[in-house]
Amino acid sequence: MLSLAGGRFGNCCTRCIQPSSKQKKKIMSNLRFNSETSFILFQAVETRSCSNVKVPNSKTYMKQSEPVLFRCLITNRHNVRNIFTAINKIARPLKTDFLASKVLINGYQSRDASTMGRLLGTVGKFLRIRYLILTGAIGGGVAVNQTYDNWKQYMPDLEWIKGYLPETGALERIKGQFNHTRELVSKFKMVDLSQLKAKLPTAREMNDWLDENKRDISSMFSEGRESIYQAVAEVLPADSGISTDTSSKLLPRVGINPRIGNPFGEKAAKSDEKSRQESLNDEIMKIQTKYQKEVDRLEKENRDLKKQLNLMEQKTGKKRKMNTSLIDMYSEILDVLSGFDSTYNTQDHLPRVVVVGDQSAGKTSVLEMVARARIFPRGSGEMMTRSPVKVTLSEGPFHIAQFKDSSREFDLTKEEDTEALRREVEHRMKKSVSKGQTVSSECISMTVKGPGIQRMVLVDLPGIISTETTVMAKDTKESIKRLVKSYMENPNAIILCIQDGSLDAERSNVTDVVSQIDPSGKRTIFVLTKVDLAESNLYNPNRIKSILEGKLFPMKALGYFAVVTGKGNSNDSIETIRDYENEFFKKSKLLKEGALKHTQVSTQNLSMAVSELFWKMVKENIEQQADAFKATRYNLETEWKNNFPRLRELDRDELFEKAKGEILDEVVSLGAVSAKQWEELFYRKLWEKAATYVFENIYVPAAQAGTIGEFNTMVDIKLTEWASHALPKKSVEVGWDVLHQEFSRLVEKDTKRGSELDEVFNKLKIAVIDSSKSTHHWDPKAEESLRVIQRNILEDRSVHDKQQWDASIAFMEETLKEQLRRNQETLKDLTGPGTWEQWWHWRHKTTEHRNRIATKHELEKLLKPQTTHRPSLSQDEVTTVRQTLQSQGLEVDTEFIKETWYHVFRERFILKSLQQCADCKKGFYHYQNAIPNSGLDCHEVVLFFRLQRMLSVTSNALRQQVVNNEARRLERIIKDVLDDFGEDTDRLKRLLTGRPVELAEELKKVRQIQEKLEEFIEALNREK
Repeated sequence: MLSLAGGRFGNCCTRCIQPSSKQKKKIMSNLRFNSETSFILFQAVETRSCSNVKVPNSKTYMKQSEPVLFRCLITNRHNVRNIFTAINKIARPLKTDFLASKVLINGYQSRDASTMGRLLGTVGKFLRIRYLILTGAIGGGVAVNQTYDNWKQYMPDLEWIKGYLPETGALERIKGQFNHTRELVSKFKMVDLSQLKAKLPTAREMNDWLDENKRDISSMFSEGRESIYQAVAEVLPADSGISTDTSSKLLPRVGINPRIGNPFGEKAAKSDEKSRQESLNDEIMKIQTKYQKEVDRLEKENRDLKKQLNLMEQKTGKKRKMNTSLIDMYSEILDVLSGFDSTYNTQDHLPRVVVVGDQSAGKTSVLEMVARARIFPRGSGEMMTRSPVKVTLSEGPFHIAQFKDSSREFDLTKEEDTEALRREVEHRMKKSVSKGQTVSSECISMTVKGPGIQRMVLVDLPGIISTETTVMAKDTKESIKRLVKSYMENPNAIILCIQDGSLDAERSNVTDVVSQIDPSGKRTIFVLTKVDLAESNLYNPNRIKSILEGKLFPMKALGYFAVVTGKGNSNDSIETIRDYENEFFKKSKLLKEGALKHTQVSTQNLSMAVSELFWKMVKENIEQQADAFKATRYNLETEWKNNFPRLRELDRDELFEKAKGEILDEVVSLGAVSAKQWEELFYRKLWEKAATYVFENIYVPAAQAGTIGEFNTMVDIKLTEWASHALPKKSVEVGWDVLHQEFSRLVEKDTKRGSELDEVFNKLKIAVIDSSKSTHHWDPKAEESLRVIQRNILEDRSVHDKQQWDASIAFMEETLKEQLRRNQETLKDLTGPGTWEQWWHWRHKTTEHRNRIATKHELEKLLKPQTTHRPSLSQDEVTTVRQTLQSQGLEVDTEFIKETWYHVFRERFILKSLQQCADCKKGFYHYQNAIPNSGLDCHEVVLFFRLQRMLSVTSNALRQQVVNNEARRLERIIKDVLDDFGEDTDRLKRLLTGRPVELAEELKKVRQIQEKLEEFIEALNREK
């Protein structure tokens, strides 16, 4: 090794040495190398004196007493790790310079190719790793972006939160205000604390000063902020840096106005309060609006999801199986059984807990203590329980209540929800009571769930009363007893007999009823309430002891319990009452003296005992009840096979759906009626309604005109008046009648096909038709459009061709013949039977008939000499006819003569018109060419032509209205009517009747009950 001195640490160092070529040659000549080994020379400087330095990868130590330059040779190219290990052991200054400069030295070979290859390979690996890292980072970013996009659609929409966050501009304004305030505060000069401390009084002095100046301080604050500011200025020293001007400028910045004498004035306070209230109301309205929109959106999504779920279940035929607790399954069975009524008398003998007692004995309070919530309405000394209330108790994570027929859940931990539940129970009770009655047998079903609640089904019944008050119905006392006995007579019902402990035992009514129903006491549990009052009122504890041992009352029970269900305040919570009950029994003298046992006290022990007995009886009787319904099902199925072998078994709902489909099919069949059929129906019906009016009020009066001009003028006036008022309204009525008649005809046609269910459907179809008639109203705009069309048509008096002329004559002749037939039938009824009818049908003429015949003959004599006569008789003519009849011994009055004249004249007039109609069949040529003095008077044919055209055009318009609008509106109305019928169960029971319907309904319910019982038994066995 070569030792050199000089430079910074000696003659040779890495920073200042510049060895000459001779020195390099000398150094290189002193080094010996292996011919096949390349070396790396590291130069380093060590400044420590008298230290030994170990040369890496060698056993040689170099001792130096002065700064030296040493070289480390690495002779093993495959063990590069050793050089770094050795380098790490060198001191930090040495290691830095040691690694700072490197000289590559070759032996006899100037460069080793393999060394260069390894360096290049190392660089390549480094580059490859970098590319892999970059590529992986880019690919990972793309994958994360795609995953975020997929998850984004399932994330809730949080755009509405932006409405509650302040805008960026508002934040900037607040920031600017704070910065400005900070600048103002920075202008204040800090007071020297030592000087301030010297000037400030001590705590004792301040306390004494405050005691002496209480009134001055109160007056200072009452005067306003200006006085406070002055007081502060006086207290602060003059050299504090706070001037009056500065303070007056600063105080408004921070919200204090020194110019206001009394900031707490009434006007300022009211205005601030009003503005704040208005802003709060606006904010609340905005929040409510956004909340309602969000609720509507969620409800819409919920409906869509339910619809999709129902469609999926209908397609696949699979329904979701919901996990239901045992007590809920059992409660559903009881609900179904409550509405079951069979001719086979399959009674409901399933167990349940029946809560009975005298009025105000504490029945409802005991049930509330078991349910751990105030769920029933309360009253002071009045009857509150007016109908049975079935409460299904079960354990759950949340304390909630829910009615069987409602989806709303009442949170029993919130007082407002509990109050709403009590109001709903009271409303349902009042609604169930019929008019004139006090109690009802209709059962209200509800469920209560909560932590620690024992599973059972309880039925709260009205309390037994001793006297009926004036506000009660006359049979209230007996009605309550019948209702209570009907529940207790179930051989598997657990009777929870509630007795008021604060009253005398001799005043009890319920114990007598219970002893009659369950004399052995095998299913009765006796509960003595208000024990705290009994202890304070009674001086003989043995009396309570005898009650709880079953020695005082004439009844027996499985168990006896004493409970406390209140402190006298109806507003106390259940937790408060339970704490009071536990505290009472801890200190109770009755318990200490042995009158009560620990197992007989508290509602907690009571509920556990009742629940245990309830489930014991359920397990013992459920299979027996299932077998009974299985036998009932077999009997019903046998009856169906014997009586209705060809009918498919359909219950009332299924029959209604089938009838609904048939009715809707008939509505659709209205579209199959051709346009020609519609127009013919409207044409005949409209003329049937209008013929009498036209004949009596237009044609006959106009026919009495002396000339054709007068005839046409009178006809135009009457037709215009008719078309402007009565005709459009009558046309709409005709359209409505024809539409519903055609629909009824199609329904009757379908009924006459001979189906076995026609008798079942008849009442329903008739009810649907009647209801649709009362609901369907014609479009009011149609009447106005018809008025315009009809007036224009009736104004046209031009017959254009021979075909129209012949059609008008045929229409006129048909109309006159119909009027003649009706008139002759009326005259026949007035004059009595003829000779043939008298002999063949054994009929005879009355005195009135003979008078009518004589009057007719006299009136015909009056018409014979006259070719024309007015439609009415003159007074002289009436008198002449009456005198003539009197001479014959017949007494008739004026009205009798006029009535007979009406029909006699009509017959004469119609016959004359028919003759004129026959003469005009060949008169079109004379009419078209207006030939004068032709002897033909055919202006009446033109009148009937105008009427015929009006009928045709009106029928066409009505047909278009029906096809385009009214048939569709009728279809929608019938669908609504059917939907309303489907929701009204009582109406369906009245409309769909018959033994097939009743038998199918019973079979459906029996199967449903049996399936639920089997499902419950299976779940019960799994729990075992």
